[in-house]
Amino acid sequence: MDDHSALALQSEQIPDEAVMDATPLMTSDERRMHVRAYNYWVSLLNGNDFPSVEDLDPESIADFGQNSVLLDFTSGVENPGIAYIGPRLRTECDLDDLVECIADVPARTLLSRLTDHYMQIIANRTPVGFEAEFSNQRGVEMMYRGILMPFSSDNDTIDFVFGVINWKEAASSGTSAKLHDEIDRVMANSAPTAAPVMPLWQDGPSHMPVTKTDLSLPEIAVADEDGLADWLAAARDAAHDAETLDYQGKSALYRALGLAYDFALVAEARPDEYAEILADAGLVALARAPMTPIVKLIFGEKADKAKLSGYAAALGYAYDLHVGAGTAATFIEHFEGGLKGVIAAGRAAKRAAASKPSRSDQLLERVRQQPMQVLIPIEGDDEFVIMVGRRIDAEHVGLVGVAQADTSLLERILKQLAN
Repeated sequence: MDDHSALALQSEQIPDEAVMDATPLMTSDERRMHVRAYNYWVSLLNGNDFPSVEDLDPESIADFGQNSVLLDFTSGVENPGIAYIGPRLRTECDLDDLVECIADVPARTLLSRLTDHYMQIIANRTPVGFEAEFSNQRGVEMMYRGILMPFSSDNDTIDFVFGVINWKEAASSGTSAKLHDEIDRVMANSAPTAAPVMPLWQDGPSHMPVTKTDLSLPEIAVADEDGLADWLAAARDAAHDAETLDYQGKSALYRALGLAYDFALVAEARPDEYAEILADAGLVALARAPMTPIVKLIFGEKADKAKLSGYAAALGYAYDLHVGAGTAATFIEHFEGGLKGVIAAGRAAKRAAASKPSRSDQLLERVRQQPMQVLIPIEGDDEFVIMVGRRIDAEHVGLVGVAQADTSLLERILKQLAN
């Protein structure tokens, strides 16, 4: 994985959190802990897709080891084990020695806020950063910032996740009210100035800038119950704005691409409506390039072909990373290099996927290298079969027969043999 890999910006629909929404009261030093944690993760890659968990020793990390947790997925993703909890995090969460897996984590603790995000790592296969505020188990308002990073024992499977979290108590309601009153007073007596550009990660390799500006673009609202044609119309309106509102620059284009992405998600959920729209436009769905007809529908078939190809590559990359609905524009804007960066990363990922054997192919090849134990005459043409045996004594097992199994069961068994 290259250093340009951006931290994932989407969340698993956690309503009271704003993923990567910088909280003003978190200082630069508090944020830099997570930059250092990310840079530490990058330093362990050694040219691999994921760092080796064997190179990780949380207890020896003086900088942030006390604020960390190591999740162990070797027994499954439903209820991963907890291999390590830093002493500072354990004390803050009032944890005892009985916390051994995710199910044991008490609600409304900082550890629960950190572990709430672990499925994003499995889906995105890249570090995930987040920041929010909540009321903890003692009723104290806390602000926190965390990052989760994937580790592997075989450079293929994400079977460990290392998390680092930092926190501080939020200002009391009285203090907060006084602070806002003071800000309002100062703003009322100050001339308006250009909004600054503040990097989310102060010194990290991605340097993803967030511009706090009011775009003042016309609102385009589409409800879930609206037809697919309404989503298409909204996306086309945004594409038209991107062409005509030159003063908005890239923001209008990112917004149009975001709505195009949302249209693609809705189209996937409503295939009949989508097929009808394609037929009316004289277009066909493309299995190997599903976003190509999307961008043609929205930006027009007569648009510059190079631009359409780039837009399709960007939307396809966002889809492969499971970017959430309503967040694609933010994803593109925050990605290093903006739209060009997303396009380049998407095309690089496609080239890598085309040249690299799939995980299934690698698994089958490892099993094929296993030595044969015994040859048994069984009719059929399946390369791998599942046989059921019954133990007769301590040294002998009798073959009962061949069992029918679905692909997922066979893959799990082959994976166990390969390891």
